Amino acid sequence: MDHLVLYCRPGFEPECAAEITELANHHGVAGYARTDRGQGYVVYHCLVEQGALQLITELPFRQLAFARQWFAAQALIEDLPSQDRIGPLLQQLQSLPQCGELMIETADTNEAKELAGFCRKFTAPCAAAMRREGLLSAKRTQRLPRLHLFFLDSSQVYAGISHPGNHAPEPMGIPRLKFPAAAPSRSTLKLDEAFLHFLSAGEREKLLCPGLKAVDLGAAPGGWTWQLVRRHIRVTAVDNGPMAESLMESGLVEHAMEDGFQYEPRKPVDWMVCDMADQPTKVARRMALWLERGWSRRIIFNLKLPMKKRYASVMECCELIAEQLNLAGVGFALDVKQLYHDREEVTCYLRLE
Repeated sequence: MDHLVLYCRPGFEPECAAEITELANHHGVAGYARTDRGQGYVVYHCLVEQGALQLITELPFRQLAFARQWFAAQALIEDLPSQDRIGPLLQQLQSLPQCGELMIETADTNEAKELAGFCRKFTAPCAAAMRREGLLSAKRTQRLPRLHLFFLDSSQVYAGISHPGNHAPEPMGIPRLKFPAAAPSRSTLKLDEAFLHFLSAGEREKLLCPGLKAVDLGAAPGGWTWQLVRRHIRVTAVDNGPMAESLMESGLVEHAMEDGFQYEPRKPVDWMVCDMADQPTKVARRMALWLERGWSRRIIFNLKLPMKKRYASVMECCELIAEQLNLAGVGFALDVKQLYHDREEVTCYLRLE
């Protein structure tokens, strides 16, 4: 397996390709990425034997900011006959280890969505045939590798595996979140997804419990504040704009009509969240200052990216935060991810360590 297939947000293929190229070289797996803007995926061709398997084993998937999902694959399987796709697939997959579950997926593009009906109909008979052949375990399990079939169209497919526990849990790496009608804005889904992505179930129960205190910078009209309030967390919402009346009536929100870049809390809080639209380096420095001064132990914030050199912009912000906190002698951890509900931005989770 010398192909690494990575799904990403359409339009961010160059960033995904640049990131995996840098990380793969760091792990000693030289190669090159082939991609077209808008196709929603990247294929990294490894020049090291079994390099893709090495990467999905050694490289933590959480380190990838722009990839939604990944797997090590064989070369593209082409010209599957419409009258029998399963037979030729089984022949091609005999060298794979037994897997615990099957994911039949496509890119997240309008063109690929036309394959959704085909994939639904193909899943059950394909899985049954693979179980008969021993390619899939009798019962679904996450302890074994996951088998991915990534269809470009009904006759072309990349097939391969991802390592247990080192991939996105959701099909195509896309969480299915429903927009709550009571929330003031759709931006609420970004913070909801961030909590799901960055925190384990146990951490969510422990770190998002009732009675905690938080600050929301750039809060209006309150999409992110709503996520905190629904968990019974007290929020200081900082914004010169108006907040949703329903949030103010909750009794859990104090509205500070101030500039989020100038606001300083009177006492430390448990969480600070920030969705302010400004230069990413300006936001990054302010977030580092909050951690440096002990104003909050945990911070989730977005970086709005420029139209060009977006990967370089993310790396610059990470380096600025690291430099500022290292000089202050503050131990920290920083995770970065372009979440499904992000657009021209990435979400970051910065905390004391």
